[in-house]
Order: sequence, then structure tokens, then C-alpha cells
Amino acid sequence: MEKFNNLVDALNTLPTVGKKSALRFAYHMVTKDTFSALKISHAIESAVASIRRCEICGALSEDEICDICSDDMRDDSKLCIVENAKDIFILEENTEYNGRYFVLESLELLDMEKLTNIIKKGIKEVIFAFSPSLSNDAVIFFLEDKMKDFDLKFTKIAQGVPTGINLENVDMLSLSKALELRVET
Repeated sequence: MEKFNNLVDALNTLPTVGKKSALRFAYHMVTKDTFSALKISHAIESAVASIRRCEICGALSEDEICDICSDDMRDDSKLCIVENAKDIFILEENTEYNGRYFVLESLELLDMEKLTNIIKKGIKEVIFAFSPSLSNDAVIFFLEDKMKDFDLKFTKIAQGVPTGINLENVDMLSLSKALELRVET
């Protein structure tokens, strides 16, 4: 059963998919729903062959320039810097933000010239949409220092207590931020 085991091993490499889930997925694909399995296989092959990074912001795109960067209706005065390209999907699903993006990925891969060119096109506010952590606070401080020569407003997404969660289930960093960033009622 080498081919079946190879399928299980391949599925097991996906994030959050353990050995048991991989085995369950593989069994289902091979014995219960081969049509869906072939559809998934084709979709993966097609996506891997045609998706690349946007030349401007670093988002995922099928073209050199992503749909967001080529959209003239976006707010050119706001730039949201995200940790990775998948964060853009989450922010776009929310529909509250209508500005531009820049994907950081890591400081080692930071193309400061590309970021500077985006800022020069009329950016007035830079929004950091990072997960709350001390290391990300240091990244924000580093980037703010790199962009200090521009007349920019720096903000970051608010942090705090999620809706519907009891205080006993909130971590101390989130609770501290919720108190620090409290708003008037």
C-alpha cells in the first residue's frame, strides 16, 4: 500500500492535519469519493502552476499585479502591512478595510525600496495588522523607524477581549491590551 501511505504522508504535511486526519482524508478520497479527490488534485495542480506573488504588494495573484493593487476604487492613502499573504484574505472578508496592502513575510526578506515606492504614491496612514506579541511590537518599532522621514500616521489593529468569551478564558496579554485600549461608552 505504498501509494496510499504516500497520500497519507502528503496530507499529513498540511498545517493542522495530524496523522489520524490524514488517514481519514486519504481513505475517504480513495474509497468513498474519488470524483472529489480528482477535483481536489486538479485544483491543487492548477493553483500551484498559476498563483504567484503580486509585484507591488506581495499578495497572492494569478497575474503580475493583484486585483487589489489594480483596483482604482481603493483608498490610496492607507496602507495595511500584514505578516503574510493569507492575512489579506481574512481582512478582505471583513469588508471594513478598503486601502492598500503590503506583505512583510519577514524582516530578512523586506524590500524597503518597494515599501518606500508604495508610500511615495500618497500613503498617509500605515496600519500594522500583526498578531499581538512582543516580537511583532519590535518589528513595528523597527518599521516605524525606517519610515520616520515620511509624514505618516502609524496605527495598529486593536487588541483585546473577543466577543462572547468569558474573562477567565482570556490570556493576560489580551486582557492587558483590552484595558489599555479601552473606549468610552
